[in-house]
Amino acid sequence: MASANKQASPFQDKPSNTAGSGVNCPALIVAAPHSGSGKTTVTAALARYHRNQGRKVTVFKVGPDFIDPMILRQASGELVYQLDLWLVGEKGCQELLHKAAQESDLILIEGVMGLFDGTPSSADLAEYFDIPVLAVIDAKAMAQTFAAVTFGMAKFRPNLPFSGVIANRVNSERHIELLSTSLPKEFTFYGRMPKDETITLPERHLGLVQAQELSDIDVQLDQAASHIANTGLTELPLAVEFFAPNLNSTSSDVTDTDIDKQINKELAKPLVGTRIVIVKDSAFSFVYAANIAFLQQAGAELIYTSALNDTHLPDGDILYIPGGYPELYAQQLVDNVSFLNDVRAFAKSNKPIVAECGGMLYLLDQLTDMDGQQFPMLGLLPGKAAMQKKLTAIGSQWVKLPLFEQDPQNENKQTNNIMRGHSFHYSSADIELEPLCQTTHHPSERAGEFVYQHNNILASYMHWYFPSNPSLTLSLFDKTRYL
Repeated sequence: MASANKQASPFQDKPSNTAGSGVNCPALIVAAPHSGSGKTTVTAALARYHRNQGRKVTVFKVGPDFIDPMILRQASGELVYQLDLWLVGEKGCQELLHKAAQESDLILIEGVMGLFDGTPSSADLAEYFDIPVLAVIDAKAMAQTFAAVTFGMAKFRPNLPFSGVIANRVNSERHIELLSTSLPKEFTFYGRMPKDETITLPERHLGLVQAQELSDIDVQLDQAASHIANTGLTELPLAVEFFAPNLNSTSSDVTDTDIDKQINKELAKPLVGTRIVIVKDSAFSFVYAANIAFLQQAGAELIYTSALNDTHLPDGDILYIPGGYPELYAQQLVDNVSFLNDVRAFAKSNKPIVAECGGMLYLLDQLTDMDGQQFPMLGLLPGKAAMQKKLTAIGSQWVKLPLFEQDPQNENKQTNNIMRGHSFHYSSADIELEPLCQTTHHPSERAGEFVYQHNNILASYMHWYFPSNPSLTLSLFDKTRYL
């Protein structure tokens, strides 16, 4: 019988660093065999437990997810950035981790999907940076098979650093005994998280319910942290050495240092004097922390507003409407007539509007919710959207924006006009416009989302990751773009 093939890492060109020249910080990647195993609950519980001990905990999320980071930020009290070897880039991830190691007592990284799922995967990140994996296994319906799943996660990839395993949703002492005694001695059994309805985070079609919608979220997090107190995870894990990226590397990845050079090359931050109005509330909340940090680095003044609760749109030069759940708050959005009128007036003033996913739906003529109820939206993009019962699109992708193909300073020079990002939605849209361009999925190279330009509006289902192309982002947020 042939032996099972072991998986090798696709990232063979790991940075070569001299041991002892980096920054040491305890760190873990919290991963699982599959989605729904309890990664977010365990990561949040660990973050809140160690925060309650007076430690500074920095948490990252593998992949492009928006909702889990809201829970993790509430647990840790710190901003949660994405770590994705493609979306953020290898060098970008390295810089984020190096900076966190300098400032933190503990680094926690919540994985995405199953440990080996995706390109790149959580396992890729673990191996690339030598960060040990803590496996979270939902063992409520398991006994000795728990050991087999642990063995597979630890051994499927030869060089994967592996810390140990915690059993989730396990209550009885007999069950704990069956699980722990089945494990080979080489694996650390950290204990269990019980099946506890008081710490179960509610879900909806795009994932977990947002942290700001849960009135008792801090009670839940403290209760989850109390369970960590009964495990072997009360002590800090072993330290990992994190290194600064090689700024002389030929890699095309972008780091904060690269961004600083880009936005300060004229000794003046290019977005100084630009007022960017960002819609941020329960209906529109899907924003990468890195996007906000980039705009701030560039000198922009960020003004937050709520399409649900504010009666008027603040004065600004550019309007940025991110994704979210407009379908859940459609009636409240429609009822805020004065705010709608202000957005329409903003559009008529010919100032730029950038809209992503749910933000794009808000600009359409009509939105139909999950129950089939129709709501008139802003009417600034001709078309309609309707919620579907099943997922309609998901995946990392990139797009080449033809608006920015020429360097304005040199007509013969082609600029880098590629932006990376992600999409994840349950709606389908029928937009009565010729698309400006179309995204390409990574790594499959399948055709992805359409991008639309209509007058001063640039909109797509795609969520842009601004640091993936600093110069292009500065062009997107150039307040003179349509004047």
